[in-house]
Amino acid sequence: MGTPPLIVFTDLDGTLLDHESYSFDPARTALERLRALEIPLILASSKTAAEIVEIQRAIGCQAFPAIVENGAGLLDPATGGASSDGRYIELLAAINEVSPSIRSQFEGFHDLGPKGIVQATGLTPEAARLAAKRQFSEPGLFYGGPEDLDAFLRALGKLGVKARRGGRFLTLSFGGTKADRMDEIASGFGNPPRLALGDAPNDVEMLEAADHGVIIANPHGADLPRLPGEAAGLIRRTALPGPLGWNSAVLDLLYQMDL
Repeated sequence: MGTPPLIVFTDLDGTLLDHESYSFDPARTALERLRALEIPLILASSKTAAEIVEIQRAIGCQAFPAIVENGAGLLDPATGGASSDGRYIELLAAINEVSPSIRSQFEGFHDLGPKGIVQATGLTPEAARLAAKRQFSEPGLFYGGPEDLDAFLRALGKLGVKARRGGRFLTLSFGGTKADRMDEIASGFGNPPRLALGDAPNDVEMLEAADHGVIIANPHGADLPRLPGEAAGLIRRTALPGPLGWNSAVLDLLYQMDL
């Protein structure tokens, strides 16, 4: 198989999946068009490999790799699992080295457990169980103020732990971004032009590294700051939110590319 005309990298929550219902139904027209053109669709999310496998099956893109846990790991389509065993236990140990007065203000998925994840996210109990099966990163809620957060992040930084702000959660890991993984995956397909779609700060590197970047409108969070690529027309914003905006943006680009 030759190099495809395009490769698509997409965030999930608030982008391809509706922020409230987690449905991708409004994007079905564009998804079907991508499938007909045999354009690889790469899911890139803070979700776990266990979660993304289920979403891939529902969408019909399970033949492709995926970026999991905010770029800290990859999902191998050959095995249906993450590409390594991860460093989750080591990560939890590092988080617990932080001063208890500051550590107590962070409530991660491990602290919440499946029932707490249901309450924090609105996921079903089964989906929350999959979200708890982490290998590389720890999302959570930080309840302290800006100064406390700065102290928390400084302490983690000394332990080699990095933080990423997503749509809802602060995600901790030993590093890796969606953009890093995008390079790896695209090279495996012959480096076709890249389209990236996202709505949150943890998508910025991916949007900036793509040939075509799309910021999906997110009425549930603060707007991303203006990015350098917008002035050059390399990055644009949708008027419609979530999968509605995703559908429109993908179809518009396919039309522009005469696909």
